[in-house]
Amino acid sequence: MRVLVVDDSRSSAVAIARMVAQLQSCAVDTCLDPLGALVMCQTQSFDLILVDYMMPGMNGVEFIANIRGLERYALVPIVMVTSELDQKVRHEALDVGATDFLTKPFDKVELLARVRNLLALRRAQLELAGRAQDLARQVEAATRHLAEREEEVIWRLARAIEYRDGVTGDHISRVAEISRLIAVGLGFDEERARIIYLAAPLHDIGKIGIPDAILQKPGRLTDAEMAIMREHVNFGCHVLDGGSSDLVRKAALIAGTHHEKWDGTGYPSGLAGEEIPLEGRIVAVADVFDALCSERPYKRAWPIDEAYGEIVAQRGRHFDPACVQAFIRQWPQIRAVMTGDVPQSGLLMSA
Repeated sequence: MRVLVVDDSRSSAVAIARMVAQLQSCAVDTCLDPLGALVMCQTQSFDLILVDYMMPGMNGVEFIANIRGLERYALVPIVMVTSELDQKVRHEALDVGATDFLTKPFDKVELLARVRNLLALRRAQLELAGRAQDLARQVEAATRHLAEREEEVIWRLARAIEYRDGVTGDHISRVAEISRLIAVGLGFDEERARIIYLAAPLHDIGKIGIPDAILQKPGRLTDAEMAIMREHVNFGCHVLDGGSSDLVRKAALIAGTHHEKWDGTGYPSGLAGEEIPLEGRIVAVADVFDALCSERPYKRAWPIDEAYGEIVAQRGRHFDPACVQAFIRQWPQIRAVMTGDVPQSGLLMSA
């Protein structure tokens, strides 16, 4: 344990240091200048500080107030050594964070007892901090493991949708990545953008409830068939409803609202503007854009730049203008995703 003695009197500082050094496993440093001691404390860690009250340039109360402003010294025991018996001084010292007092002239036995007890307190603090850090690491590892398992389940479900719907896994992966890029363009932090990225692949999970004859029909659907197809939104909500994790709840929002339109002409609820959850508005842009760029039995694949123009043209009608603006802002990265010029990130791309 390291002890710092701050006293402008060399004889007093040396006397205290010699006594404290008698304790086992204890190293003592001295400093005659309180300002110099503050500089030392900014770069070194001490487990106990004994500071005189009457010093030139800065008294003990001022020193304690400054030292408590350093994060590493928030809990370090500090003893003020003083011949000053004024209660006001003691109260001021306590107010700024003094742990204990020693009155000059002090008794050696009392000094060593106080130091020994405070160092024992400091050891207990350090042991608790160590245990807390170890527990935090364990919790972090367990949380990371759970997140990885959750991500894996998402991918398996997305793959099931892929086989059921007849689309390629690339479509699902691209929608996820483009949704993430739009979220970043809107100012989402890394974790919130990650949730969008993982939830987006489940936007069409409700298609597992659509009959094969409709889902895999090579030509355009009739009005009656389209009405049935649109039910996949409700099926998706039922599959994901009641989730306990933020990821599943966001996936449910996306599944239920990615076919709504900014102008209120979408389905299933005819929501308009900000009535549509932001997550659904983001994935709507990503899903439509990639669908335009993808070949289907009933349509050709649009050139990337034409699809880009269509998204921009639908700003304020089909799509949230803010989401389209984020799409435009992120266009270089989105274009690179579509052309395969950059690797896509995350589990969905590596599974």
